[in-house]
Amino acid sequence: MKSIPYRFYALLLVCCMGVLSSCNNDTPSASNKTIPKDTSTPQPPYIPALMNDSGYTPVDRSPMDMAYFPVDYPTQRMNGSDTGSPLARIIYSRPQKNGRTIFGNTEKNPCQYGKEWRLGANEATEIEFFKTARIQNQKLPAGRYIIYCIPYPEKWVIVFNSELFTWGLHINPAKDIARFELPVAHTTNTIEVFTMEFLPATKGTNLLMAWDHSRTELPISF
Repeated sequence: MKSIPYRFYALLLVCCMGVLSSCNNDTPSASNKTIPKDTSTPQPPYIPALMNDSGYTPVDRSPMDMAYFPVDYPTQRMNGSDTGSPLARIIYSRPQKNGRTIFGNTEKNPCQYGKEWRLGANEATEIEFFKTARIQNQKLPAGRYIIYCIPYPEKWVIVFNSELFTWGLHINPAKDIARFELPVAHTTNTIEVFTMEFLPATKGTNLLMAWDHSRTELPISF
């Protein structure tokens, strides 16, 4: 048998050292790089914002509302069964109780006894009669009026005012045209959202006004 040349062993040794050096290299090749784990917080699915999903004007905390008499007049109008104009309409904003004591004698009470209250929030509350109305033997011609209240523990004074387009906190008493005293009923249940509603009555309607534990009704005939 022929002997293996020394140069063969030397070449083999060099190749083995090269392989070992490659295996011990701290820098991995591109194909062997470890992909780092994603430690970011997963994002929840998109949920539309109920109060301002459009990105424009959000819903008011005291939303504006409108009530008609007859109560179902808007439905009549839409389905074509109305026979003429409504008798009355009121436009007002509806504040919420939110754990507060609404009526009282301190500045913490949103409605202080003996002081003017706009019967709602935001702009002054507006009532419109589409024909002559009668309240406690006083006639009010058809037209639009500001209506506000001066509350007391056992009565509310409801005032009609002729100065339209005013902010409810700045009522001009020189423009008052009629006022009516109404007894107040105190309820055991809590009325969370201020409510005004026309209730059917024998000769017309009663305008219900209620909030917290107080409610009263203004009889209106036509």
